[in-house]
Amino acid sequence: MDALTHVLQGAYRNIALLERVASLSRRAHVENQLLRSELLRAVESERVAAVSESSRRVLAMADLVAAQDTTVLLRGESGTGKEVLARRIHRLSGRSNRPFLKINCGALPEGLVESTLFGHEKGAFTGASGRHRGFFERAHGGTLLLDEVAELPLGAQAKLLRILQDGELERVGGESSQRVDVRLIAATHRSIEQMIQAGTFRSDLYYRLNIFPIVLPPLRERREDIPVLMNRFLGRFGLRHGRRPSGFTRRAIDAMLHHGWPGNVRELENAVERGVL
Repeated sequence: MDALTHVLQGAYRNIALLERVASLSRRAHVENQLLRSELLRAVESERVAAVSESSRRVLAMADLVAAQDTTVLLRGESGTGKEVLARRIHRLSGRSNRPFLKINCGALPEGLVESTLFGHEKGAFTGASGRHRGFFERAHGGTLLLDEVAELPLGAQAKLLRILQDGELERVGGESSQRVDVRLIAATHRSIEQMIQAGTFRSDLYYRLNIFPIVLPPLRERREDIPVLMNRFLGRFGLRHGRRPSGFTRRAIDAMLHHGWPGNVRELENAVERGVL
């Protein structure tokens, strides 16, 4: 009887082990699929649909400036692909193996803008329990995209200007400066010229940012790119959601081509994902 009990216990242990292995195998398969999906999305996110003449011109300008460390100002309506272009510039630059960081300046809490960008020392303000490295320090050697740069308050604009001029920053609450090596790409959908007239944006900072401006046209002005984008998004979301859509009907294509797209490429992307679902 003892021998039989021993055998049964061993069998139960083997079954439990096999179930554990199977569970880990299923989990690894799921994680692998997710990783492949995210990798595909990352690769595709840097591919720019450039069928129209205006898109090809934008792409040529981005490729031209990528090899330099020149500050770039990307201008265009929301959803036109400013981050996609910034990532392409970084990937084609000599900094491609270094960090690419992006921050939306318009989403920063008013009291934490400078701390988030430039860092702070311990005790700099209530709740600052330790030293904090800001985005500029974290992007050292790489590229930093300041999205919606026009939303920065004037105090932060002055510190940003110093970094662009001298390559130095000072943490909030700090007493010394330190060198930072960051390639800056700024982006905005606002009219900075009007903000300068209104006194809400520094003209000297604008001239530092506007060394190499690139204007991204809205989707309604480059309709030749729409079918290319549609098919790209169809493949991406089909893979992500486990669907195999065969394509678009002629009626759907015509509707897409004649829509105004106030939300630009982002709106088109969401429309295709909705269709896949």
